[in-house]
Amino acid sequence: MGLSFPTRFPLHVYKRIPLFGLLVPHKASRSTYYISSFHRSSITMVTATNLGFPRIGANRELKKLVENYWNGKLDEKALLTGAKNLRAEHWNIQKKAGVQDGHIPSNDFSFYDQVLDHLHLFGVIPQKYQGLKFPLEAYFAMGRGLQRPDEGIDVPAMEMKKWFDTNYHFIVPEFQANQEFTLRSRKPIDEFVEAKALGIKTRPVLLGPVSFLRLGKAAKGQSFDPISLLDRLLPVYESLLRELANAGAEWVQIDEPILTFDLPAEFKNHYSKAYTKLSAVSGIKILVANYFGRLGENLDIVANLPIAALHVDLVRAPEELDAVLKIAQDKNLALSVGVINGRNIWKADLDAAIATVRRAVGLLGSDKVFVAPSCSMLHTPHSLEAETKMDKTILDWLSFAVQKLSEIAIITKAVNQGEDAVADALSANRKSMQARRTSPLIHDPQVQAEMKAVTEEMFKRKSPFPQRAAAQQAKLNLPPFPTTTVGSFPQTKEVRVARQKLKKGEWTPAEYEAFIKAETDKCIRFQEQVGLDVLVHGEFERNDMVEYFGENLKGYVFSQNGWVQSYGSRCVKPPIIYGDVSRPNPMTVEWSKYAQSKTQKAMKGMLTGPVTMLQWSFVRDDQPRRDTAFQLALAIRKEVQDLERAGIPVIQIDEPAIREGLPLRHSDWQEYLNWAARAFLLSSTGVEDTTQIHTHMCYSDFNDIFSTIQALDADAITIENSKSDLKLLNAFERYGYTNGIGPGLYDIHSPRVPSEEEMRERLQEMLKYLKKDLVWVNPDCGLKTRGWPETERALSNMCRVAESFRKSA
Repeated sequence: MGLSFPTRFPLHVYKRIPLFGLLVPHKASRSTYYISSFHRSSITMVTATNLGFPRIGANRELKKLVENYWNGKLDEKALLTGAKNLRAEHWNIQKKAGVQDGHIPSNDFSFYDQVLDHLHLFGVIPQKYQGLKFPLEAYFAMGRGLQRPDEGIDVPAMEMKKWFDTNYHFIVPEFQANQEFTLRSRKPIDEFVEAKALGIKTRPVLLGPVSFLRLGKAAKGQSFDPISLLDRLLPVYESLLRELANAGAEWVQIDEPILTFDLPAEFKNHYSKAYTKLSAVSGIKILVANYFGRLGENLDIVANLPIAALHVDLVRAPEELDAVLKIAQDKNLALSVGVINGRNIWKADLDAAIATVRRAVGLLGSDKVFVAPSCSMLHTPHSLEAETKMDKTILDWLSFAVQKLSEIAIITKAVNQGEDAVADALSANRKSMQARRTSPLIHDPQVQAEMKAVTEEMFKRKSPFPQRAAAQQAKLNLPPFPTTTVGSFPQTKEVRVARQKLKKGEWTPAEYEAFIKAETDKCIRFQEQVGLDVLVHGEFERNDMVEYFGENLKGYVFSQNGWVQSYGSRCVKPPIIYGDVSRPNPMTVEWSKYAQSKTQKAMKGMLTGPVTMLQWSFVRDDQPRRDTAFQLALAIRKEVQDLERAGIPVIQIDEPAIREGLPLRHSDWQEYLNWAARAFLLSSTGVEDTTQIHTHMCYSDFNDIFSTIQALDADAITIENSKSDLKLLNAFERYGYTNGIGPGLYDIHSPRVPSEEEMRERLQEMLKYLKKDLVWVNPDCGLKTRGWPETERALSNMCRVAESFRKSA
């Protein structure tokens, strides 16, 4: 039957099947007797692989390269050289860690976003960008916009959405009904050849054709389903695969993450058509990779694909192991088993992972099994090597990308050579697992008691919105079309340097506080001057909207260098929730009180909500996420009540990640939405009617979660809207939203400053969907990443627009 065995595979791994007399893997004793009756040339091995590596670098080298290029400090040649060096470094890291040659990923690198890369790869360049210099000027303009008035260039960025349920963002493809696809870029081929010149054979990574189209949209003013373009697109994919084969590639990884979605029945035919064509390209073996969840009914789709290998996420969907093993066995597929979590930072239970891999080997044979992370490691930090200040106990529980490569290598070696070959590593892993399970750092009896004391009344405001709105208006006396911002103001170089001086001990806390007060004063004066109605203090004391709060909560720990990419050059350093969460002391009250003392206008207290705190952290995996969210909600509730007692009349609790956390399968939605809404309510309802509660959301398809938005019962919600062509407002019109709402009037993710006329037209369009007495006027997100000159111009334009609408109201 053609079974083959790994080199020096220990006898305990095998059991004999009656009748056939065959040996298949079996976990038994740790005997070290080895098979010697097979000629070494016939022996095969389980393969250590990877799906993608963090592209930003150990010290955010990519961020610095790109931003220096944008700022004119680097020319194009220096940018490309720096990127080439970074790719080489990452390929060598993976090779040295033990990822097998031929299965190290390439084309997982990107200057901005891998979906944007595919738009350029296949020539999907909207008309407004086609007059720009190709490739870099057009590429970056599509991601972040471009404004050069002296040259008559003023183009906005393309729409951006969250990548499935992660905090990574991708550029949404925009297709024409008559879209022509061409192989306009050679990036996947060039990077394969680049690695080959270094003596490293890679496995190029592509976004699959069906996912590429499904994640896109029809161009504005057109109405068609992008999947109808599949026949036009497939020949270009075929050409690309032929070129990769000619360059020497043996395997190509084609990511089809939409297989975690609920798909219409016709997608079975789309997938069959696509992979029948692509698999016919000679000289290339295709691995289709799915991740972030279970395949479910889409198992039937993958079961009939004419491919060489399938990758499955066994961290998110361990229950599907038997089903995918049967498919792989029936179809003679190799199976890439995603047993290392590519989304979180906890050490893997290596014994459990080894057992899973052995089950696969038992049915498929070692030559048909790849050991892999659950998904690309794009979503994890680079390495623990820089973490010199973290509590050593907690540090021992963690694994970043470089360490995850080692875990893959250990699992592979244990299966190929026996556990004795990695005995020390396995022993250390078992000790770490046990220490974490039993550590007193994790469980806080007081928090557990507070959780048990939560009552149903704690999830409700005292009065319905109309009654609250009247009380708030009597207190705040706001004009029609009231103006505000979403919270943060520019975090300038001076602010960042001041924070570093404090950390390094070059400034005393008093010196730092004086600096932050001066920045706050300047921010308040500007807001008063420009005419904003509800002010913010600017958040200059905060490094990040999640990290700042985590630093003031018990149950969190922080990395020094645990950066992950969010979008473009924007990196975040998610805090780590390792245990029960509580608030030892007030977190924002003193700064909000100080800011309110500097103005007669209403000051808005700024907090991050419990679901976003959860979603944008690396979360403990030893209790349900709901329980952690409720612990966070109780901590924030105390802060809200303290802000109210301090005289802050408006409090914003940001929840940009509620939609992001929505499960990918519809059948899982309601459970999540119920506890997500209740977590927000638990955090926000402990105040009087006169206190106005705001919230903020980003990049949400509000049709999906509208009932949940209503259930939050916030007095006002600000939403991202400027990148979405107003389509998000359809839900508010259709379902009849009755509380205050502030659709973003302009895009803060771009340095482009929209004109007063442009904003006026946009607000006029909004009023087709919304009642004017409910509308707030604001940007679509915080201004932290922007510079002061563009912020001043944009907010000045915005406030003049609001004033003009008041006059005509």
